[in-house]
Order: sequence, then C-alpha cells, then structure tokens
Amino acid sequence: MKTKARVLVLGATGQVGGALVPLLVADQSVEVIAAARTPAKAKHLGVEVVEFDLDRIETFAPALEGIDRIFMATGYTIDMLRQSKDLVNSAKRAGVQQIVHLGACGDDDTRVAHYGWHQFIERYIEWSGIAFTHLRPEIFMQNLLGYGGESYVRQGVIKHYVGAARLSWVDCEDVAAVAAVCLSHPKKHAGKTYRMGYEATTYYELAEIFTSVLGQPFSYEPQPPSEFLQNVLAAGAEPAYMKCVFDSYTDFTNGKDIGADATFDNFPELTGRAPRSLADFARTYADRFRY
Repeated sequence: MKTKARVLVLGATGQVGGALVPLLVADQSVEVIAAARTPAKAKHLGVEVVEFDLDRIETFAPALEGIDRIFMATGYTIDMLRQSKDLVNSAKRAGVQQIVHLGACGDDDTRVAHYGWHQFIERYIEWSGIAFTHLRPEIFMQNLLGYGGESYVRQGVIKHYVGAARLSWVDCEDVAAVAAVCLSHPKKHAGKTYRMGYEATTYYELAEIFTSVLGQPFSYEPQPPSEFLQNVLAAGAEPAYMKCVFDSYTDFTNGKDIGADATFDNFPELTGRAPRSLADFARTYADRFRY
C-alpha cells in the first residue's frame, strides 16, 4: 500500500527543479520522481526518473501514473500555452491532487505579455479543479550567470538592456524552498499565490554591491534592447517569447513603470529563514564574477 505522496518534478535538471529535488528527498512524507526529456541526464539526482517530453503528449500518461502532486514548469516559448493545457488535462485524467505552478512576475493586471501567458495557465489550472499553488518569482538572480545564451557580467562590466530600471530579485534556490513547502503541505497552501522578490536594485546599484563584496571594481553599461533580441535569436531562442522580453526591456529603457520593483515579506513565514541577498549571491558565485 502506498504510504507516501508521489511528487513529480518537472524541470528536474533545471535551476529551480534541480534545487527542489534534494529538498523534497529530505522530506520523509513524499516520494520524489524526476521528469526528464532525456532520463539519462537526470540520473545524478538519485531519484526515480521518468521520461517526460512536453512536446510529446504520449509521454504524459505514463509519467503521471500514480502521481499525487506536480511541480509544474514549462519552457520559455509560446508553446508553453499548448504544453500546459495538455499537461493539466492529462493530470486531471490521472487523478493528480495538487499542482504547484512556476509562473512569472507581475500582478493580475500586468501588461507584460509573457507574464500574462503564465497567468492564463494559472486560470486554466484553477478551472481544472485540481488544488493549486501559484508561484510568481521576480527576476532570478541566476540570470546574472547567463540568460538566452548570454553572459551579462564580464571582466567587471555588467551589461544589460533595462536602462536604469529598478528590478526585484529572488534566488532560484529560494523559489525551490517555497515550492518544497507547498508540495509538502498542500492543504495549507491550497489556493494561494505567492509572489517572490525580496530585494530591489538598479543595475548601477548591483555593480556597487559586487564591487563591495568582491573587492574589485564593477560597473554597469546599459545596452539597447535591440541588441538583446538580435543576440538571443542568433543563439536559437524562441522568437515569440523573446519578442515579449524585448518589449518589456524597451519599456524599462524608456523609463516606463511596470511594477518590476515590488518586494514581498512572505519568505521567512513560508520557510523559517531569510531569503538570499544579492550580496550573498555574489559571494556564492564569486569565482564566476571575479576577473
């Protein structure tokens, strides 16, 4: 007889999913199953691995068999809408009891297009009748290590495409910590939406933090958003999603306020500890940033 809830972790080889798996393994009340397009790439996680490919719906039912809870994350492409709809439908047929969905920034009336796509998915999950918790992280600190094939910090110079905009930051490991709590205690967190961003800075201020923490001079040089779009498309990123990112970067560069500096105080109550600061992040990845 099954005694533990079986939790399927999508994106188990990614930054949030990869941090989530060991947190759930440490919880004796759940059994962790990693979902991977290429199972061999997830063997290092030390848990059961099932084949799961968001673009091959025939992999959904076998992966969802016997699953009670899902950590749901999809790729950053326009296909996320189709993929998520298919996944939620399949989860409902499989009798899944809870979905913790990794979404994007923004409040409910955001005008940022790709944030809205994530919110359409939230509404579809709610329509399904499956118990849910929505996670809305602000900007991942890990994006500083690279995004869309680009490294933003090189030889003490930080280059980005948002002008002097102030952004709210969250570490991927902290997102995983909140996801773990929600998956371990589904009733307590059912129906909740948790926005996660705990420190807001401009990139100019970020350069000052790096300078102080790493003991070397860092500076910020804002770049035109058109350069971002050109570079990420050349790296093979999906055009529709990246056009949305480009549009938001253009708004930032033009000084438009789209609420990206919102910060929240829910993390200590959810996890029992303080969130990672940008200074902590710089120390942790010092070898990646020093020159």
